[in-house]
Amino acid sequence: MAKKLWGGRFDKETDPSVEKFTRSIQFDHKLAWFDALGSMFHAGILARSGYLTWAEAGSLTDELMKIAEEVQKGVFKEDPNCEDIHTNIQNRLESTLGDVALKLHMARSRNDQVVFATKLYCKSTITNLQVNINKLVSSIEKLLVENEDIIMPGFTHMQHAQPVYLKDYLGTYQKMLLRDVERLKYISNNIKITMGAGALAGTPISSEEYSKIANCIFDAAQNEEKWTALNDFIKENKVESTTNSLDAVSDRDFVIEIISALSIIAMHLSRLSEDLIIWSTQEFDFVEIDEAFCTGSSLMPQKKNPDVLELVRGYAGRLNGNLVSVLTMMKGLPLTYNRDMQLDKEPLFNSFEIVSLELEVLAGLIETLKFNKLKIKEYLKDESLYATDLVYHLVKNGVPFKQAHTTIGELIKYSISSGQKIKDMSAEKLKEFSECLNKEGIVKLFDAKESVESKFSIKRK
Repeated sequence: MAKKLWGGRFDKETDPSVEKFTRSIQFDHKLAWFDALGSMFHAGILARSGYLTWAEAGSLTDELMKIAEEVQKGVFKEDPNCEDIHTNIQNRLESTLGDVALKLHMARSRNDQVVFATKLYCKSTITNLQVNINKLVSSIEKLLVENEDIIMPGFTHMQHAQPVYLKDYLGTYQKMLLRDVERLKYISNNIKITMGAGALAGTPISSEEYSKIANCIFDAAQNEEKWTALNDFIKENKVESTTNSLDAVSDRDFVIEIISALSIIAMHLSRLSEDLIIWSTQEFDFVEIDEAFCTGSSLMPQKKNPDVLELVRGYAGRLNGNLVSVLTMMKGLPLTYNRDMQLDKEPLFNSFEIVSLELEVLAGLIETLKFNKLKIKEYLKDESLYATDLVYHLVKNGVPFKQAHTTIGELIKYSISSGQKIKDMSAEKLKEFSECLNKEGIVKLFDAKESVESKFSIKRK
C-alpha cells in the first residue's frame, strides 16, 4: 500500500476496496508534468517566504525538473498503487531527497494542487487543439480551391432548395470551426491560474509572494540555463495570487465550459460527417471517400463503409454525455471542495482525446475526397431548384411577390403531374400561368451558374 499525503489521525489501514474505489492515478497521470511545474513554483515561494532554504528549494526544483523531463519522454514510473499522481510525485521526491521533500507541502493542499495542475493542463491542451482545428480548416480550404467551380444542389429539410457553390457549402464548416477556435481562445483566456488557496481558507504566505511567482522557479534553480525551455510556457500562463480562496478550490466552471465547447466542436464534426456519409451513398454519389479511410464487411465483399465518419457522428453523443455527467456531478455540491470533483477528470480528458483524434483523422480524410462532377451536374437538371429564380423573374416584371410565389408553385405542380419540363412547355402554356412568363426570358434561368451569381447579397472573397 503506497504512502499517502494524509493519515496521521487514522489508526486503521484503508480498506482495500476503498483504495481501489477512490484511486484516480489511472487517469490523472495526465497531470504529472503540470503538477511537477506547480511544485517547482511552490518550492520557490517557500524559499522566498523562509520556509525552505534556497539550497533546499534548488534540490527540489532540480528533482522536479527530472520528473518533468521523464514525463515528457514517457519514462516516468507511475506507481499504480498510489492514490493519485500528486501522491506519486511526492513519494518519488521523498525517496530521492529524503526529509527535505517533507517540507514541500507546507501551505499547500491537494485541493489547490489539483485545480492548479488541471487548469494548466487545460490551457496547454487547448493550444494544441486550436492547432489541430486550423489544420482541418486548411484541409477544407485546399479541397475548396481544387473544386471552386463546382455548383451543387443546396438543401433545406433534405429537399432540393436552390443551387449553391460547393465552396460555400463546405465553407460553412470552416466558419463553424473558426468559431470553435475563438470560443476555445475565450475560455482559455478566462482561466486564471492561481496559487495560495490552501485547502480553502488561504495560507500564511503573503499574497505579494504569490504575485512574484513567475520568478520563483528561477530563484530556486541552481543553474538557470536548464529552465529556458519553460520560459514561454510560464509567460503565456501567468500565475496569480488568489482573490477568493474558496472559489479557487471549488470552481469547475472552466471544466464545464471546455467540455461544452468540445461538445460543440464534436457536433460540428458530426454534421460534416453526416453530409459526407449521405453524399457518398450510391443514391447521391456526390463524393468518393478514399479507401484508406474506409472499412469493409466481414460478410459482404463489395462493401466500402464510411466507418470513420460514422464514429465521428457517434462520438458526438459521448461528448454530450461527458458534459451532462459533470454538470450533474457539480449541481448539488456545497462549498468548497468535495471528492465528487475527482470525477471531472475522466470526462475532461476523454473529451479532449476524442476531439483531437477526430480532427486528426478528418484532416487526412478531407484531403482525399473526390467529387463526382458529372453526377452533381445531373442533379442540377432538377427544375425545382430554380423555382425561386422564376419567382424573382415575375417580381421584376411587376408581379407582387405573394402572387408570383403562388403562380410558380402552380407551375411546378403542373410540371410534376404532367411530366413535362417547364422549359419544354410552349409559350402559350406558360402564358396560362402568367402573362409575364416569357419563354425566352425564363429558359436562361434554368442555369446553375446564372442562379448562384444572381445572389448579390453574398459578399464573396
